[in-house]
Amino acid sequence: MMRNIVFLSIPALREKDLAKLPALNRIMAKGAQAQLTPSFPCVTCPVQANLTTGLLPNKHGIIGNGIWTPDTQKLTMWTFTNEAVQQAQLWDLIYHHPDSPRSAVWFPLQAVECEAEFVCTHKPIHHPDGTEELWCYTRWPDLYRDLMKEFGHFPLQNYWGPMANVTSANWVVNTASWFAGQESPEFFYIYLAYPDYAPQRFGVDSPEVDRMLGELNTLLDTLITKFEAAYDTPITWFIAGEYAMTDVDHTLFPNRMLREAGLLKVKKGDGVTPCPIRSVTRDYEKFVGELPDMAESKAFAYCDHQFAHIYIPDHDSDTIRKVAQLFEGKEGVAEVLVGADIEKYGLNHERSGDVILMSTPNSWMAYFWWLDDADAPDFARRVDIHQKPGYDPCEQFIDLATRSIPLDVTRVKASHGAAARDRSQKTVFLCSDAARLPVKEVRDVDVFHLIMESTWY
Repeated sequence: MMRNIVFLSIPALREKDLAKLPALNRIMAKGAQAQLTPSFPCVTCPVQANLTTGLLPNKHGIIGNGIWTPDTQKLTMWTFTNEAVQQAQLWDLIYHHPDSPRSAVWFPLQAVECEAEFVCTHKPIHHPDGTEELWCYTRWPDLYRDLMKEFGHFPLQNYWGPMANVTSANWVVNTASWFAGQESPEFFYIYLAYPDYAPQRFGVDSPEVDRMLGELNTLLDTLITKFEAAYDTPITWFIAGEYAMTDVDHTLFPNRMLREAGLLKVKKGDGVTPCPIRSVTRDYEKFVGELPDMAESKAFAYCDHQFAHIYIPDHDSDTIRKVAQLFEGKEGVAEVLVGADIEKYGLNHERSGDVILMSTPNSWMAYFWWLDDADAPDFARRVDIHQKPGYDPCEQFIDLATRSIPLDVTRVKASHGAAARDRSQKTVFLCSDAARLPVKEVRDVDVFHLIMESTWY
């Protein structure tokens, strides 16, 4: 008999939060829960790839929220295309099953052109003049037009940045529920990014997080009610917390340290004078402020929450040693990984840095390379997740006086990404059928196998 499976991926979900989510009670009455340990680096794209492939980054290639291309020495942040994932994911395997179960995936990272029958994920249209048009990638192609007729555009402005709120999550839940009623696919994956924001803005145990959990409970109640009405046979629910956050009170600036050590070079533009530069994200003719000049630099750090990949273009062993020594023992640095240490974490992949830094739980790493805020590039003060060569949590704040993103890193209150050693860095994995979750502790790579064993294989 075909089973119906719904897999919810909810970042920053902790065991202690479950008491504030009574909506889960009715699907967990006969269920089980386990402690979930995410693999380093504990951030969105790698953890989602771990959960859905059962493999580590050395196999699937997702070494962070950015993709480094060694040949061109360019970094692409938040790539949409599924070709970035170098191994089959849950929905790819389900697609090829001889019984032809159908899968729908709603808002996973890197889902464009994946093999699921039905897909919906944000993919705004970027115009040459720099403007952006709201849009979603869907399969079937006209699905987004159908969703717009019922629910309007996906509110991307409420998904990330200073205007992020529950509105975007409501759209995800309502459209997924509507589609379940239309097609009832046997496997449904839904990523609810909303719980990711409040801890970073206000701290992990702030009143704002409690308020967010109340909104999440309402979302889950709606989702569960509508999905149960959409299916004629029972649903097995799986819920993964992805990663947990820790409060932070310290910021490390790896690129500034590399610059001060003479390893990172920058070039400054005035926005008028043509000045070709091969930078880390694109080739510029005219630009404002300082940018890393990769043609002249010996090292560059791609910073992402609580870790950084440091790329050394010529892989020179003396430079690698010098870079590692530069960060050893510094405040906010838990580990400096080189060689075998990188392999130990399953990060030995061509996209990984020659040196990898891991933060202490109370610290995070900012991509900034300028030494004076007056020299910051123009994109630093706006929401520009694809242009910035690194993750920038400052985008969640806004300076109302200037209507721009502040460069004040002290406003960031929580982060994630460091290896999950303490209980506070671990999250939860839930299953509505206790027989399908017979253990009390799982790693993120185990989730793939537990779900596959519960499907049609």
